[in-house]
Amino acid sequence: MSKRAVIVVDLQNEYWPEGGFALENIEGAAANAARVIAQARKAGDLVVNVRHEKPGGPIFVPGSKGAEINESVAPAEGEPVITKNFPNSFRATGLKDLLDEKGIEEVVVIGAMSHMCVDATVRAANDFGYRTVTVHDACATRNLEFNGVTVPAAHVHAAMMSSFGFAYGEVISTDDFLAR
Repeated sequence: MSKRAVIVVDLQNEYWPEGGFALENIEGAAANAARVIAQARKAGDLVVNVRHEKPGGPIFVPGSKGAEINESVAPAEGEPVITKNFPNSFRATGLKDLLDEKGIEEVVVIGAMSHMCVDATVRAANDFGYRTVTVHDACATRNLEFNGVTVPAAHVHAAMMSSFGFAYGEVISTDDFLAR
């Protein structure tokens, strides 16, 4: 049995252009995520789908179309789906128990948003002792603003990926990951 899991973080309709909180290049990131997921399924890796819900919020409302996982990366029958209410996919969910039950040693993180839920999940996975790999071009984010300065999505993404690579595991492209 494989000791690797792919954690698909929040690739939900809300992040697509027709959703309520569109991300830059979400379609390209999702296409790469779909390739990673397909390889994982073929290899017998555990694929864990994570969905964010925000009860009472303006986005990710439970039961809404926006809260659904996008069909381009839809869970296969029998794959676990973890619902979370916080950025960290491990917080107040059964994710760690599931990974430990399956003997997982390495997690591969893909999804959205690079600067929020992917960030929190990568750091937590590393803190829990899992070997952590982030597939950078299978993740997406958006422009941010701080103190009147707009930070372009590409810069936000690059800052996050460089941070992960510095101290929180490997950061790799889809093509390089699939070539292994």
